[in-house]
Amino acid sequence: MSAQLFNEGATQERAENARLSNIIGAIAVGDLVKSTLGPKGMDKILQSTSGRGGDDGLVVTNDGATILKSIPLDNAAAKVLVNISKVQDDEVGDGTTSVCVLAAEILRQAEQLLDQRIHPQTIIDGFRLATASARAALEQAAVSHVDDEKQWREDLLSIARTTLSSKVLAADKHQFAEMCVDAVLRLKGSTNLDRIQIIKKAGGKVSDSYLSDGFILNKKIGVNQPRVLKGARVLVANTPMDTDKVKVFGAKVKVSDPAQLAEIERAEREKMRAKVQKIAALGINVFVNRQLIYNWPEQLFADAGIMAIEHADFDGIERLALVTGGEIASSFDAPDLIKLGACDTVEEVIIGEDRMVKFGGVAAGQACTVVLRSGTNQMLDEAERSIHDALAVLSQVVGEPRIVYGGGCSEMLMSNAVDEAAKTVPGKRSIAMEAFARALRQMPTILADNAGLDSADLVAKLRAAHYEGRQTAGLDLFAGDVVDVAGRVTESFKLKRQVLLSASEAAEMILRVDDIIRCAPRQRRN
Repeated sequence: MSAQLFNEGATQERAENARLSNIIGAIAVGDLVKSTLGPKGMDKILQSTSGRGGDDGLVVTNDGATILKSIPLDNAAAKVLVNISKVQDDEVGDGTTSVCVLAAEILRQAEQLLDQRIHPQTIIDGFRLATASARAALEQAAVSHVDDEKQWREDLLSIARTTLSSKVLAADKHQFAEMCVDAVLRLKGSTNLDRIQIIKKAGGKVSDSYLSDGFILNKKIGVNQPRVLKGARVLVANTPMDTDKVKVFGAKVKVSDPAQLAEIERAEREKMRAKVQKIAALGINVFVNRQLIYNWPEQLFADAGIMAIEHADFDGIERLALVTGGEIASSFDAPDLIKLGACDTVEEVIIGEDRMVKFGGVAAGQACTVVLRSGTNQMLDEAERSIHDALAVLSQVVGEPRIVYGGGCSEMLMSNAVDEAAKTVPGKRSIAMEAFARALRQMPTILADNAGLDSADLVAKLRAAHYEGRQTAGLDLFAGDVVDVAGRVTESFKLKRQVLLSASEAAEMILRVDDIIRCAPRQRRN
């Protein structure tokens, strides 16, 4: 006789069934995104029926984090992989597909070990030893050229080219690599990418994109106001500048004579004149407001020789305040508490057919703007994601300057180190370590498969090359051969380390689960 433990409608999966359900879900997620891996990876089209995500809800991308966060998932283990992909994106900026694929391959190997009746805890112990060996091998292989300025810049360019080679910008990766490296080096060691503005403008072709000094705001200068200013003192504000509203919620005004209405209007205009005079008394010559500026205050600003820019988006004014050294103000009764921004020049520029405002020589001299051009909005969105990934990786490399080599080189190096370490470990844990090494070797295999090459032959050659002592041997997916990838395919050490650790931790967590309990769905009335 058994007592009912859960509410009616709740379900429970135990032991092997729970583990199998989790592993199958995780492998399915890895299989979904693995065709996007590498320079010859394919793109996915994500179409939303709600119309979100651009024109007709259409997104074309091969970014793992973008794909995974856009699809609805019901499997718990699959959601774990989505989370590690998001963490990878937040932490390093790239490697989102690699971390999911590696975690899925580790679990694929674990499934075969479970079929051999090896206990999950034994597998986990073996995987931990393998992760430690792989990490030690990766750290030993990492190099840094930060003391040699010329070689250091070349390393950064190589990392940017490697990151962009798997993106939509691969055809122009040399141009965009230069742009990204120049932008990141202007930050002078900072990882705050808010100082790098990205503006997308449809029209032209991708190669028309360029890096501009200073900060570009996607807004127009007001009517009858100066188009160029030098020695600008900038006030960034978020304050109402309209004259035809009584600022009391729910208030009603009844008048019996048009003269009374005119008197109210005159009072409102005088109130706005006093506000503009307070702003002008701060000694500014550029006023940027988050809210609308109506015709009357705009004319008052023009008469005072102040350039007024209205309705700037909130993200735009936050960045502008950051790079000009000012703060966003909302009231002007205490001038001592208001912090103004400064820049050398403010001028109107034309990008495509649109007029924008450029702030040059800003207080934070490292600020710059990447202007992206393309014929379609989908291409612009994917180009922005690609540039963001490259900038994020480069900013992390500036902080952690060690590099490793790609093209399957690092994975094969770690795989061989794990195989060697497994020979010294007694018991079934060595079997788990060998399985972990096989999972690492699957990464260059998938790269070769996505390029339409004979993966079995290439990976065997690559493994043999590493056993011969060629520690920088990797795959050239364009020539279809094993080559020395030093200086050709370079990746961030921090990125590779994060992929290894996140994938192994996710696999370990999923293997620990032996029970899945799903609550009963909430009953809907009527």
